[in-house]
Amino acid sequence: MEKTYQVHSGILPGNYRKDIDGLRAIAILSVILFHFGCLANGYLGVDIFFVISGYLITKIIFNETLENHFSITGFYLRRIRRIIPLVLFTTSIALIVGMFTMIPDDLENLSQSVVSTNLFANNILLYITTGNYWNVINDFKPLMHTWSLGIEEQYYLFYPFIFLIFKTKRIKWILPVLIFFTIISILLFITNTVEASNFYLIPYRFYELSLGGIGSVYLSKLRINSKIKLTLVAILIFILAFNIGIPDKIKLTLTLVITLCVLLSESIPKSTIAFVLENKLMIGIGKISFSLYMWHQIVLAFTRYFILETISTSQYFIIFLIIVLLSIFSYYFIEQPFRNKKIIKNKLLLWSVCIVFLLTMSLSLYIYFKAGVIRDVPELGIVKTSGERNMHTKYNSRIFNLDREFSDNKKNKVLVIGDSFARDWANVLMESLFKNKIEISYISEIEKYKNYKRRFKKAEYIFISATIIDKSNFQMLVNFYNLDSTNIRIIGTKNFGINNGIFYNKRHDQNYFKQRTFMAPGYMEENQSMKIKWGKMYIDLIEKVVDRNGMVRIFTPDNKFISEDCRHLTRFGAIYYSQLLKHDLITIFEKRVGNNNGY
Repeated sequence: MEKTYQVHSGILPGNYRKDIDGLRAIAILSVILFHFGCLANGYLGVDIFFVISGYLITKIIFNETLENHFSITGFYLRRIRRIIPLVLFTTSIALIVGMFTMIPDDLENLSQSVVSTNLFANNILLYITTGNYWNVINDFKPLMHTWSLGIEEQYYLFYPFIFLIFKTKRIKWILPVLIFFTIISILLFITNTVEASNFYLIPYRFYELSLGGIGSVYLSKLRINSKIKLTLVAILIFILAFNIGIPDKIKLTLTLVITLCVLLSESIPKSTIAFVLENKLMIGIGKISFSLYMWHQIVLAFTRYFILETISTSQYFIIFLIIVLLSIFSYYFIEQPFRNKKIIKNKLLLWSVCIVFLLTMSLSLYIYFKAGVIRDVPELGIVKTSGERNMHTKYNSRIFNLDREFSDNKKNKVLVIGDSFARDWANVLMESLFKNKIEISYISEIEKYKNYKRRFKKAEYIFISATIIDKSNFQMLVNFYNLDSTNIRIIGTKNFGINNGIFYNKRHDQNYFKQRTFMAPGYMEENQSMKIKWGKMYIDLIEKVVDRNGMVRIFTPDNKFISEDCRHLTRFGAIYYSQLLKHDLITIFEKRVGNNNGY
């Protein structure tokens, strides 16, 4: 008969350690405060969880292996009870809320996240689609945080088989095998220079979980007294709270080592460290830490997306209370019942999990294949029957097709150089009065300017994105081709807030189309700096839409979004800018395009 274990800690009855729940509390509070923008290194709380998970899971499996009754079926049933019901519940809630509040691209992205989260692969999805965990765009993704769940579950997929293979007489090989895989993982992490894979992928994270596992079994006889343990916890909190210039990999190493040392130390009743880690508040937070983890980003992302454009300290406090209340609810009504075999039998568990899994997957896949278009969005020129995926991204990206030599026609030759902001500018030109009088050639990288001799020689007008050029490489370019700098223009930056969700969800307000917003931090200052640096060569895109209060338009005069992602132009935005810049374009082109009568 399979043994039962203390469900909230994952260790043997009678061995429940309150201090581990206290450590969990430190980890989850660190993560939440980091996402609130209050704790410099709070993201390391996830690494604390990894070590704890490896420690507890290995302790269970190893003890069962020693007693020769380890069961893969039993292991996965425990994991299902522990994780799946809450994940399915929270992803379902996120999807339902998203269906009512999100614009198509964001809803499509959410549906992808639901599918990948349910399959424990959101870390892989984020690695492919986002790469940069620190990107502000992730703040608006309700399931962004489930990347860590993907890593843990991928770890669970193969880790128990090590113990299954090396059981009975071969159990002595478990330690060498674990050490071997741990060393390989550490070497991969140290030598790899791609930050995204180090952050999101299991081969580069395995060592964090396996260190906890090795410690739980093979270092368990070590003893650390209460004073040292208290000092270690104090150092850990200091690392989480303050940015003091320590390299990231050193901060991570210290976090992992300290966490393991705390786990290896005994719980000492009535000591100072017991008061810190084992008081009722910390234990309570630790017990509901999984629910807190699952809810915090969902609540925070949707609050940012459609409720509050900026969040004050008092509002963060209210948000935290909501997260705690939801977590208490899900702990008592989702987590606890599903972990208890007496309340929910295995058959009911599997049936209920399968049904909800199939429902959420089916709905998410339907939304994905509809490109998130489940209602008409006239502000984006989207109708429910279209289901066109990434139409605005495609509009911007069509300029890649212009990466070609100039033809021999009589049109004026215009060379556009730069990133997606340069492609935006090319779209403005293609929507302008001069669209039939000019031929555009596009180059994406300024560094390779020496490879485009024929284009530069033929170009009568050159437009370069300000985000990819500085004075030094500009001068090299001018000198290399002996260019007339009066025919060169630098395309300015632009921004229309952080996320359109907050504006879209006011669509029933009387003043919906009159909304304005402050630009994301830094854009106004960057624009002013570039304007001073480039002088008359600079095309200031912000001054055309900003008011005296420093706020920019969201919608065009015909009630269309200027930008879908707050950085790049929709077709409506490009048309609008071509109208705003009409006289500027006449001034630029009038020398060779001809008489401007009629413009």
